[in-house]
Amino acid sequence: MKTLSTYDPTLFEGAAQVYAEYRTKYPPEVFEKLVEIFHLNGQGRLLDLGTGPGLIAIPLRTKFEEVIAIDPDPDMLKEAQQQAAAKEANNITWLELGAELINPSLGVFKLATIGRAFHWMEREVVLERLYELLTDDGGLALLNTGDNPWESSLPWKQAVIGVVKKWLGEERRTGQRGQGIRKPVDPPHEVVIANSKFARQEFYKVPFEKSWTISSYLGYLYTTAFSLKIFYGDKAEEFEADIKEALLAVEPSGHFTEELTATIQVVWKN
Repeated sequence: MKTLSTYDPTLFEGAAQVYAEYRTKYPPEVFEKLVEIFHLNGQGRLLDLGTGPGLIAIPLRTKFEEVIAIDPDPDMLKEAQQQAAAKEANNITWLELGAELINPSLGVFKLATIGRAFHWMEREVVLERLYELLTDDGGLALLNTGDNPWESSLPWKQAVIGVVKKWLGEERRTGQRGQGIRKPVDPPHEVVIANSKFARQEFYKVPFEKSWTISSYLGYLYTTAFSLKIFYGDKAEEFEADIKEALLAVEPSGHFTEELTATIQVVWKN
């Protein structure tokens, strides 16, 4: 039997509030596509795994009778509840729980969603347990906004990563207060899914435009597992000055626009 890894509580330490404010939001067209694919009509239930501050659960709640949103990070859940209250999102239940621990006591769901979190999970375990919780016509949707600066060819994003490497080293950091090293996702999600009980999968793409200022991009950096503010300690202001200098050298206006492509990886039970 595979041993479940223990959740690292430092993975997004101190990032809940900035995550809610500065993480790239999913464009409405992503949720509209899910409505189309799964014929969502305000009935049934949604299970949002690794919900964070509710970036999927809150906007998608109107398409379901009930939403169960889980995350192992209590600070993320606290922020999610505040965000939900501000939008009078009253049909969401928030649970502090690892995705690997889902079980039939949660009930049955039409759809499960996972944002940019599947790579942090024991994927085979999650898929095995999730399969039993979905209706026969249900499925799983993995969502991504496609804004990873490590994979971008944009000069201003490359400049940002150059500064991060200057401060934290060439390897991509994660968790353990910056002492952990991010490993490649291997095998890819689609391979893990193909080896599961799920019947089929398909990718959909949603192009959209995103604008940034220096301030908002700094905020975004502090939401990432590779560049949390705590990594820089009392040198955070110096790091921010380096980022500002690097960005202005590329674009003196301090305003940046990029064309992104959100992806929806849909996985059907049958």
